[in-house]
This record gives sequence, structure tokens and C-alpha cells, in this order.
Amino acid sequence: MDVREVVDFISRYASTAAAPIRTQTAVTSVTRHDAGYHVATTQGVLECRAVVLASGACNVPVVPALRAALPDSVASFTPFDYRHAGSLPDGGVLVVGASATGVQFAEELQRSGRQVTLSVGEHVRLPRTYRRRDVLWWMDVSGVWNQRYDEVDDLVRARRLPSPQLVGTPARMTLDLNALGAAGVEIVGRLSAIRDGRALFSGGLRNQFALADLKMNRLLDTFDEWAHTHMRDSDFPAPERFEPTRTPESSRLSIDLRRGEIRSVVWATGFRPDYSWLQVPVLDDKGYLRHDGGIVEAPGLYALGLPLLRRRKSSFIYGAEDDARDVIAHLAGFLGGR
Repeated sequence: MDVREVVDFISRYASTAAAPIRTQTAVTSVTRHDAGYHVATTQGVLECRAVVLASGACNVPVVPALRAALPDSVASFTPFDYRHAGSLPDGGVLVVGASATGVQFAEELQRSGRQVTLSVGEHVRLPRTYRRRDVLWWMDVSGVWNQRYDEVDDLVRARRLPSPQLVGTPARMTLDLNALGAAGVEIVGRLSAIRDGRALFSGGLRNQFALADLKMNRLLDTFDEWAHTHMRDSDFPAPERFEPTRTPESSRLSIDLRRGEIRSVVWATGFRPDYSWLQVPVLDDKGYLRHDGGIVEAPGLYALGLPLLRRRKSSFIYGAEDDARDVIAHLAGFLGGR
């Protein structure tokens, strides 16, 4: 769906649900008291026995501390600052991060005529379509999206995995590092430090690429196994595999940011939730919510919409429904005194 379709979808949902929605109302604090929770907003105070936190996981951009070492001549942008290529100073751009946001920035900026350098760390490579179906269709029907949080070996790591290198376009284009390299984007390793005005990049691109390719092919094997078991061979084209990620013949390990080659840096280094308004001791030392499948460590406090909350699809609009059924069942029991 494009932006207008998403807005229309949410508007229809609001109308159908007929819930007492309060727009233009910011929550400034949530505190606990004996009867439940005290919710202070810009439009007054609400008292309630239970609260569901559904404010998402991408409220604040995560930017590494080394940003402070950038020379004054280099402008710094986060995804919240960026509007379009013309909003950046003239000259080369260093995009840090090669997940969904980073590859989209790199493609758009390179297409605008700028020279882009993309700093690549851990990433998740996926084709936009596979065997003539959208890759998210495969994730759904094969059961990958429905894998539960209590079936995952390393839940903390799984919840913080980078987003897949996917872009939504009418042409359903695959935007991976091979496509970016062919378009002229320079690929370098992970930004490890900025010292005396020089950006230093780690080696090991070949290993990063091999790992991403291996994980992608394992996932495609899962799709093929599902298709072989549940569908006729004639329903889909034959299984396919994609060219391995091409390693640059030579990858720079440093760039002198004081020489003017790079005029701006875009930090596509992830996001985190903002719970600065939540005055309840339920956050870990990194500011993430402590919860068990959306049941927070405080009576009557719940969460929805976080990565892998209860299923791998939890952070998608359509993925919230199954999670909501589970969480609300617990909430109803809490309100009923069970």
C-alpha cells in the first residue's frame, strides 16, 4: 500500500471500531498508584486500572557516540532529519548502516547525482519477490512470521536483528548491495571509529556478505520446502538462487573527512522506543521494556507492536491482531480478578 492507502486503512479502522479516540493528545507521563495508573496528557488526566503500550519501537533514532567526533565541516543527519536529497549539502554522502533505511537512502542519494559511500555491518538480505510472489507472502504462508517468541533460541538477539533490505515500490524492485554497487555506490565496511577527522572502517566485508547470503538461502530453502509439501509444482516457477553479494575488489579502510570528499553523514543505524514518559520501573539498563510476550513486569501494564513480541510478525500492522488476542485475554483476566 502507498501512504494514502495506509492512511485510509487506519481511518476506516478508527471509524469501524468507534473507539473514543483522542487526537492531538500527547501522553506526558504514566505513573502507578494503588488503583492502577495515572496518565497525564496534554488534554488532561486519565485514571485507569490497566494500560496497553502500543507506541512502537522506532520512536528515536539510534546514533553511535562517535558522531561527536565528526569534523565541523561535515553535516550530520538522522532518518528523522532527512527529507530529500536536496536537503543535504552539496557533495559526497556517507550513509552508515545497510538495513532497509540505509539502502533506500543510498539508492535515492546516488540517483540524485551524489557520490554515496555506504558503510555496511550486519545486515539481512532478501529479494523483494521470489518465484513470482512477494517475499512477505512467503514469510506468511510458510509459517516463518508465526514463529512464537518462546520458540526462539536467542530472543534478545532476535528482537534486535536489523530490518531486511526491502523497499516498497510499484515495480517491486530488489534493492540489495549488488544493485547499489552496480549503480555506483561505494561499499565499505562497518564504521568502527572516527579519529583525528578520519573515518575508520573494519575489514571483513567478505565474511559479512557470506553470512547474509547463507541466511537468505536458508530462508529460501524453507519456502521451497513449504511449496513442495503444500502446492503443486506447476503453481510456481522453479526454485531460484541469486548471485552472491559481490565483494569490492578493493574496499577503503579509511576516509579523511576533513578533505571535503564527504560533506554529510546520514546515520541509518537503527531505532529504539522512547519511554521517557513511562514513570514505572519496568525498563532494563538499555531502556527497553521488560516483558514476557507483551505482559509487562507491572500489574495491569501491557505492550503490543514491539519486535517479536509474541510472533515474528508482531511489529507489522497486520501482525498485531494475533498478539492482541493473547494479550487482551490476559488483560481481561486481570480486570476480572483472576
